[in-house]
Amino acid sequence: MPHESISVFDMFKIGVGPSSSHTLGPWRAAQRFTDALIPFGLDQLTAVKVLLYGSLAKTGKGHGTDIAIQLGLAGEDPVTFDVSLIDSTIAHILNSKTLNVRGSKPVVFDPAEDITFLYSESLPFHPNAVTFLANWEDGRQIAETWYSIGGGFVKKEGETTSHGAEVQLPFPIDTNADLLHWCRKTGMSISEIVMENEAAWRPEEETRQGILNIWKVMRECIYRGCHAEGMLPGGLHVQRRAASLNRKLLAGRSYDDFDSWIKAIREGGNGFKYTLDWVSCFALAVNEENASFGRVVTAPTNGAAGVIPAVLLYYVIFSDGWYEDRIIQFLLTASEIGSIFKKGATISAAMGGCQAEIGVSSAMAAAALTECIGGAQRQAMMAAEIAMEHHLGLTCDPIGGLVQVPCIERNTMGAIKAITASQLALQSTPDFAKVSLDAVINTMWNTAQDMNSKYKETSDGGLAVQIPLGLKEC
Repeated sequence: MPHESISVFDMFKIGVGPSSSHTLGPWRAAQRFTDALIPFGLDQLTAVKVLLYGSLAKTGKGHGTDIAIQLGLAGEDPVTFDVSLIDSTIAHILNSKTLNVRGSKPVVFDPAEDITFLYSESLPFHPNAVTFLANWEDGRQIAETWYSIGGGFVKKEGETTSHGAEVQLPFPIDTNADLLHWCRKTGMSISEIVMENEAAWRPEEETRQGILNIWKVMRECIYRGCHAEGMLPGGLHVQRRAASLNRKLLAGRSYDDFDSWIKAIREGGNGFKYTLDWVSCFALAVNEENASFGRVVTAPTNGAAGVIPAVLLYYVIFSDGWYEDRIIQFLLTASEIGSIFKKGATISAAMGGCQAEIGVSSAMAAAALTECIGGAQRQAMMAAEIAMEHHLGLTCDPIGGLVQVPCIERNTMGAIKAITASQLALQSTPDFAKVSLDAVINTMWNTAQDMNSKYKETSDGGLAVQIPLGLKEC
């Protein structure tokens, strides 16, 4: 198998909620499909149809898969599209029964007829599958099947080369053993190894600015989420909690913007309960935004998008991490741990349950925090192992197919576990560890394969079948 080179910007993608595998991935797949239409010519294009399989069908409505696909076919980009226009754009397509493919070719399109949810069918390669069909006036037809494999990554059926296989890195890494080898051989930290690898794609300054932009989107998301009131969409009647918790914790202290907000938070001290509440508030804020089709960063997925920003902001506020170099170090380290999980197991809940999302994000955050606080390379790896070890077997059973319950609260738990795992690793000697990071990744993958499919983002089991949609408030 060729080595897969994964960049920090593959693990952290700017997009739109509520799901990287069910929203961002299908959106990207739709965009890529429209690229294939160009050689055939758009002038005589008459119809586009969509077939959703497996998990994309079963939880697609709650995850906004149909919405994402329509926007992707219309040529909109998830990084730049104004999320406030989602409702009006989709309403226009529905009412006019017209889809403007790539923003330039209108075709007759009725979402109720032209997007088919095949609830009982699944394709063997991956549960998240979508087939696009296109017809022309002269009878020509094309079809492409795409798989959304987690974290916004997509793969077209029949593609033989892995993502990033063409990029040759100075320090190729597929396993934690590879990472440890390079750290020992060079004496460099995890983040330094990653920065050297990123140079295979772009100059260092470009990487630094890109990472700082990722952080900018993360902190804007937290800030918005901490000030947004109301009920989340979807019919489950889940009230937002971050804003009220934010007010309670600030106890009347005033602020005007993000920086003065951080100052106001610091003025409250750093007691254990106070700090714990803020970490939870940050994580809630991100995933309430995610559930509302807000702009978020996959970290490494949308469903787990709150863990890393919450732990990073905890580090910034309560551990003196308010320096650009530290923030860059944190996200570089986290990205490498995430890429090892993706290569050795999965970051898709449809393949591995929630251990593949919250568990992986917690491991990423734990390693990053450990390195930034001053832990050695092996302590950072140990922190990642501890965090994942205590997420093994975690199922994905979203009520109503919505990324709300239990997903939002799980982000708070993943963030707290990451901080605890970091503290344990910093107070431990890796020489005496019984379980390696590679061993826990293998265990996670084996657990994923053993897990019943109803616990893999289908809403066919667990909490999803205990709470009737629309009858409970959470």
